[in-house]
Amino acid sequence: MAIEIADPRAFPAAAGTAPEPLIRLAEASLAASSASRAEEIGRTLINVLGGHLRAHNALLLADLFPASPSAAVARQLWRSLIEAWREASLPAQGDRVVATLFALPVVIVAGAMPGARDAAANAHAGVLPGMLDDAERVTAVLREHRALGGNLSFALAAPLVAADALDIPRLPTLLGWQKLSRDEVTVARELHPTPMTVHPNHESVHLRFLIGTAIGAPDAELFGDKAGGEWLMPLAQELSRQFATPGVSVLALPRAPQAPLLALQRGRAAQREVGAQIFASNAIRRFRARVGEPSAVISTHRCATAPGGGELRLSLSSPFDPGQAEGFRCPLFPPDRVGDVATMLLDLLHDCRVTDVRVVAGVQPDWDPGTGLTLLFKADAIPDGESVVFH
Repeated sequence: MAIEIADPRAFPAAAGTAPEPLIRLAEASLAASSASRAEEIGRTLINVLGGHLRAHNALLLADLFPASPSAAVARQLWRSLIEAWREASLPAQGDRVVATLFALPVVIVAGAMPGARDAAANAHAGVLPGMLDDAERVTAVLREHRALGGNLSFALAAPLVAADALDIPRLPTLLGWQKLSRDEVTVARELHPTPMTVHPNHESVHLRFLIGTAIGAPDAELFGDKAGGEWLMPLAQELSRQFATPGVSVLALPRAPQAPLLALQRGRAAQREVGAQIFASNAIRRFRARVGEPSAVISTHRCATAPGGGELRLSLSSPFDPGQAEGFRCPLFPPDRVGDVATMLLDLLHDCRVTDVRVVAGVQPDWDPGTGLTLLFKADAIPDGESVVFH
């Protein structure tokens, strides 16, 4: 179901900022009176964004989303930037072979195994190295199952990188990595692995990316709509085997390879969803073992440390244990609709058979003024007058 819930992110006025012309184009395309006019303005926006990518205007692109005046404009800019990357990656006339950069998101769930916390603490000081032991074995799995549209001429880098290696400021540099022409200036290609900390008291959910380059014909379609199909399970098993560490449980959950910005979007969504699933299953099991069925509250909050200045929170509590409550914080990224993220949480609670669920309509503060702690609502303590849009 669609949930109407307030967006907690902070959207400033764009006047006077360097990205203002791009923002005005996005607003105009959204407000166009006809589909043809919207397409015309959208085409101009894509062309201008492509020019900034090719000109390595990383700082201007990085300022786009902090300067966006609304969620709708931010989504329009994000969609346009994905299309601008695609068009900027098109081969020059006469090119018979092209290089296509891709990223494969991997959500990694890691935690100390019961009874083995000392071993986990001693294994790499509680850290999983952000490197593949054997990148060629992973590549072989993808080749065997033709995961890149049947293309077999590709290679993966061994380092696993964090999301910031694919984020907006990096796009112009990543675009340059696809150049094959001898006339082009050679671009240094550096990928630094990002290790993953293992916590002894709970499972942690990490997002990493494998970066690869495919060589093929200019018209080859590498990224289909397949969600992974038959190759997801063997790839997950191979990655989990390579990440295996004594005293640590590791589960790797890969997603389909995509162009960098789309891989970033889908990887973040996957990490958020897996994190919510891990939190909910563990917390609900503890409540049921101790006091019975929990109640759930979904709310939106201003939060200066969250992406965009706001986030969703899922709170679990029980009237039979007033001193206990558990919470999960959902970040919101530029292409996200708040209602979609709230619906994901509702679907998860439905799957966990939680029947007492409430969604608070308005934007809430970050901290509880009475305790100074992060604000998490209990079902029986929602402030009077606060609208509940779903119960």
